[in-house]
Amino acid sequence: MAEIVQAPGLDTDRLPTEIRAPDLIIERHARRPAMRKIDPEKHAARRRLILDAAIACFSRKGFHGTSTAEICAEAGMSPGNLFHYFPTKHTIIAAIVEEERQETAEIFRKLGEEEDLFAALLGFMDSVLELAGDPAYSSLALEIAAEAMRDERIGTLATTNDAELQSALVALLRKAASRNQIDRTLDAEGAARWIAAIIDGIFSRVAVDPGFKPKEESVLLRRLLSRFLRAQD
Repeated sequence: MAEIVQAPGLDTDRLPTEIRAPDLIIERHARRPAMRKIDPEKHAARRRLILDAAIACFSRKGFHGTSTAEICAEAGMSPGNLFHYFPTKHTIIAAIVEEERQETAEIFRKLGEEEDLFAALLGFMDSVLELAGDPAYSSLALEIAAEAMRDERIGTLATTNDAELQSALVALLRKAASRNQIDRTLDAEGAARWIAAIIDGIFSRVAVDPGFKPKEESVLLRRLLSRFLRAQD
């Protein structure tokens, strides 16, 4: 290392460490504790725990009726720990909506790989009825729909989800039509919009009609979709 020459009258002991002895820079940095590495699996598991706890709370009391403290209690963790993953309750809600988008995209990716696409669509609608028959899930779905009307940010996410659902339905219907599995003359975009409306209506019916049992409606729903989508003789 080059020799450090002290200027006349300059007290090097009062200079910053970096100027007095460059070698000490390395030593000082070496003494700093290394940043803790994040375990991806552990991080994902903790995040999943928080989301599951929040979903349980939101299903019981709604978004605005649930406090952060209640989510922490449900998850069994401190507020500081929760805020490390989600700084606000709003970010938890947004994460739930985003997770729904990803799950829907994966469902339709798999549906598109089926040979009989019409049968695959009917199976998907059966799954919708199953979810609507789950009180916790249907309550959460309605909470998201209501929050989308109140909160512009959640509304934007929900609108994106709906657009992607309809786009996936359009692609599925067009592919099915190309295989002569549904009516080739059908307007795929219009049909997709109506199928999305039926899905929304199923959850709304659960909220206002105690006698409506979604899991018992599969036969009628399949008949309705068959008459709507199949070519008529």
